[in-house]
Amino acid sequence: MASLSCIPLLLFVSLLTCSLVACNFNQHFDITWGDGRAKILNNGEPLTLSLDKASGSGFQSKNEYLFGKIDMQLKLVPGNSSGTVTAYYLSSQGPTHDEIDFEFLGNLSGDPYILHTNVFSQGKGNREQQFYVWLDPTADFHTYSILWNPQRIIFSVDGTPIREFKNSEPIGVSYPKDQPMRIYSSLWNADDWATRGGLVKTDWTHAPFTASYRNFNANACVWSSGASSFSSSSNDNAWLQEELDSTSQESLQWVQKNYMIYCAAVPKHVKDRNMACTKRLPLTAPRLNQRHDG
Repeated sequence: MASLSCIPLLLFVSLLTCSLVACNFNQHFDITWGDGRAKILNNGEPLTLSLDKASGSGFQSKNEYLFGKIDMQLKLVPGNSSGTVTAYYLSSQGPTHDEIDFEFLGNLSGDPYILHTNVFSQGKGNREQQFYVWLDPTADFHTYSILWNPQRIIFSVDGTPIREFKNSEPIGVSYPKDQPMRIYSSLWNADDWATRGGLVKTDWTHAPFTASYRNFNANACVWSSGASSFSSSSNDNAWLQEELDSTSQESLQWVQKNYMIYCAAVPKHVKDRNMACTKRLPLTAPRLNQRHDG
């Protein structure tokens, strides 16, 4: 497309209705697998996923979205969570799917979770970045956010940006903008790779493992058949043009300097700065609850 502005992009889709969607989980999500291990409590919130040796569990959104600002509060598996993965992501379907990932890789008691991010476009990923976080994601709920608009994708934790993936289509880098995606989440066993490359296995004596979800909000464009319905001038849709201000840029730089532990390698001939970082940082584990001091 010739323009990266919202209006030409949105004229391309079948129908975009941009609106604010808030939880309850019964209204906006379906439990898709787990044979009773996923539960929606208290008439709509919270939602819990559980994993035991027989099976994990998962859910997905009823709606598909094409662009949005999506928040979800999660409280991750406490204690020895080695081998487990809690995934929270957007995805379309098929071999050329688009995908925007948060994955939380469990670890031994006292060691930090690894927060794994990735972006797929047209079926191609290899854009991983991994982080420790400056908080304990098991002691309380924390907000994990995805801002996805035609210009950029921003991953945030409790409002602090940790990663920005910019639309670089003018230099030949694909960007997820044409395929509507559902929200998915799952808790599953991945002890062949999740913790220390698979060296540390899941300790099933601690099962069942449980992750909890609450306070879902999506200020987003819902996909359905029909004609386009959209207003870019609405204050509710300001996220469609949102970018990082100077303060947020400083926070992003702080996170990437102090807490990023891995960036995907990329061949030298590929000029995709979204795919690779300038360095890989083997960090020691951060102190939990260490905060940005400005």
